[in-house]
Amino acid sequence: MLTKEEIEFLDTNGYLNLGQLLTPEQVKQVNDRLAELMNNEGENAGSELADSKYIRHPKEEGADRLADLVNKGSDFDIFYTHPRVLAGIEAVLGHEFKLSSLNYRAAKPGKGHQKLHVDWRNAVADGSFKVCNSIWLLDDFTEQNGSTRIVPKTHKGSALPDEAMADPNDKHPDEIRIIAPAGSVFIFNSHVWHGGTTNFTERDRRSIHSYFCTRDQPQQIDQKRYITQETSERVGEVGRHILDV
Repeated sequence: MLTKEEIEFLDTNGYLNLGQLLTPEQVKQVNDRLAELMNNEGENAGSELADSKYIRHPKEEGADRLADLVNKGSDFDIFYTHPRVLAGIEAVLGHEFKLSSLNYRAAKPGKGHQKLHVDWRNAVADGSFKVCNSIWLLDDFTEQNGSTRIVPKTHKGSALPDEAMADPNDKHPDEIRIIAPAGSVFIFNSHVWHGGTTNFTERDRRSIHSYFCTRDQPQQIDQKRYITQETSERVGEVGRHILDV
């Protein structure tokens, strides 16, 4: 599902644009469902993240969060089963991987900036990568609305942003922005330096993250704990394997 050139680009730079995998109709349908969930869950939105000891900051100031989307409807199945996404994850993690979490993040107006960070506790310089993310754009990502920044090739270094930069909140001279239309999907090796930026517009900047880890690592959201009978039956054997249930 990925070309040789795409795999080489992902390996070298730590990220890859998979193109628009969602139609405008699918984007609208997902955004409508997310708005419904935000309204229904209210103050409890994203509460599943608070149960995880593997997420440092489950409640992020300046961003709306939803978690455990696996169990919140078939609209979200595509986010962790799409063949091109799975091919990208496999290119980074090898054959033995599983979904760690499926979450929604919306950077609020005037908010959303994150310091450059990695999603692992230390640098991995020998290629034994443990985590890989995909970000699904539910709005156009622009320079102004809090698009994600990535510092290419840093996944192959031996230092973390906190060690190498005086202030990882600063702009890095080599960073690039994920700039693409809604419906696009980017894979990024979660050992590459990355972070959100400030949303300078008057509208939320919405995305879903399907985050994967190797099968020997704990999941951010314990899928065995949360899986419902309806979800288990709906996703079938392949889906259950990806969820490790």
